[in-house]
Amino acid sequence: MQKKRLWVLFILVSFTVFSQIKGVVKDSISGKSIPYVNIWVQNDNIGTTSQEDGKFEINVKSNSVKLVFNAIGFEKKTISILNAQEVFLKPIEYQLDEVVILKRFGNRQIEIGKTDSQIYQAFDNGPRIDVKYFPYFPKYKKTKYLKKVTIFADNRVENASLKLHFYGVDASGFPDEELLNKNFIVSLKKGTANNIFDLTDFNLKFPKTGIFVGFEKLIIEKNKLEQISIDKNTNTSKVKISYFPFVLYNYVERDFIYTFSGGKWNKQSNVDASNSDKKVETYEPAINLILTN
Repeated sequence: MQKKRLWVLFILVSFTVFSQIKGVVKDSISGKSIPYVNIWVQNDNIGTTSQEDGKFEINVKSNSVKLVFNAIGFEKKTISILNAQEVFLKPIEYQLDEVVILKRFGNRQIEIGKTDSQIYQAFDNGPRIDVKYFPYFPKYKKTKYLKKVTIFADNRVENASLKLHFYGVDASGFPDEELLNKNFIVSLKKGTANNIFDLTDFNLKFPKTGIFVGFEKLIIEKNKLEQISIDKNTNTSKVKISYFPFVLYNYVERDFIYTFSGGKWNKQSNVDASNSDKKVETYEPAINLILTN
């Protein structure tokens, strides 16, 4: 009898019950739904994206957790899942700078961000935001505008979408505020290829503190691919769900890497106190920039 009780207790402790939360994200002023909102369980690696109609679903381990909602152009919001059926985000009021029309020649351009590593790896990274840091060099003074961004990716879904991010750098070296005040959603061609996107209309200058360029996978229906696999031992079928595209990564050495997950920026650095000069060996998104004058 004692053994039976212990066995039952083991089952109860080992089995984690997930609750599915459904809701919709809306603009607190207009009442319109907000698509492509980054949604995370606070301080956890569980996340999702709101669909084009603002609706979302997310599995949580406990009814006591909180969700973090993050979207360009809106204030970040953290709420209990008990209040997540209808979430209103407050728009950010931007102070518009005076528009100055500059004569752009565009007769010079350079590509930056290439690495010596030609070994690529793809990861199903969920709604996490992975970024690549581009330091500023004085030689960029003659090509200070961002003209294009290139992303190497493996895509098996027609017209799969990604959200691209551009961040300044704060005093601590972390990604700072977004440099764009609206979503930049791009569609990638099918296959394994380098995808090039034009940035000219944004009139972005390369900040002298450097720039972080990143991508966010959108966990939405149009990016979903379902594949059926057969277990040869049991002859049973299993459905595997993947969200494309898979951005490819280079294996590089860096001082630090930054990732947005769990509703916050996380920094990974070298933890070997005996060799503090050693850099972090890590995978970095295969993203390059093309600059122009």
